Amino acid sequence: MIPKQERLPNLIIIGAMKCATTSLHYYLSLHPEISMSRVKELSYFGVDNWYQGIEWYKSHFTDGSPIRGEASPNYTNYPQQKDVATRMYTTIPEAKLIYIVRDPIKRIFSHYIHHFTRGDDKRTLVKALQKLDDNNSYVARSKYYMQLEQYLAYYPKQQIFILTTEELYTHRVETLKKVFNFIGVSPSFKSAKFDHIKHPTREKRCLNKIGQQLTNFSENHINRYHPGVQRYLVRMLCYPFSQRVEIPYLNESLRQDLEQVLQEDVQKLRAFTGYSFSEWSI
Repeated sequence: MIPKQERLPNLIIIGAMKCATTSLHYYLSLHPEISMSRVKELSYFGVDNWYQGIEWYKSHFTDGSPIRGEASPNYTNYPQQKDVATRMYTTIPEAKLIYIVRDPIKRIFSHYIHHFTRGDDKRTLVKALQKLDDNNSYVARSKYYMQLEQYLAYYPKQQIFILTTEELYTHRVETLKKVFNFIGVSPSFKSAKFDHIKHPTREKRCLNKIGQQLTNFSENHINRYHPGVQRYLVRMLCYPFSQRVEIPYLNESLRQDLEQVLQEDVQKLRAFTGYSFSEWSI
């Protein structure tokens, strides 16, 4: 057990939303040298929990592992949430950051499905993407370089590791080896549990009003359980009050508009990382 004042994390998965942050958090938690927070999305440095104070944040990191981490996709939600990188750097300047990204249009699509099935956004996909500017969170969260710039103003490039959802899912062992090397833990660690994928879109169901209420209630009352148990309880409680999602259609005109809006940001990300992102649609 390490002193409480030293329990701050030294590893943060900063996003992006709907890019397999839950799976990555889970895979990292399996490594014997890494202790990930039991509650995945602490969102301490955003607007949600900053008011809770540093002692609240420290209380989520009680293990003596050399690497202590958390994953909060809301950390890359600029400009909807500002000053996140500033707060993070003033609190944990030596932390290593991981940013996992995916095809930006597919991310937007998955993001919309997430909110639609929860009842948080009842608009059609076309209506939700009527204004394609940075005030639209669906668009802004897929501008990965814009999000990254907020951290590059403080953290040196060598403290930030970027990977893609596509490479994590198609070359999982090799990709996790790179991640482990970046973190500074044994890269040879492997687990049969690496085969498990968390929260695939095909499992999404649309909640009715009772399902939404149960979800909100359960998320506020079962945080003391292991994440796997939490997900099982939520699924069992809410499944009877849901139906299969009818996947909306992204028409070609809207797709082209999205490509045009995101093209410059993707090019900047390519130039910064040296990655081709050849599997992406942009």
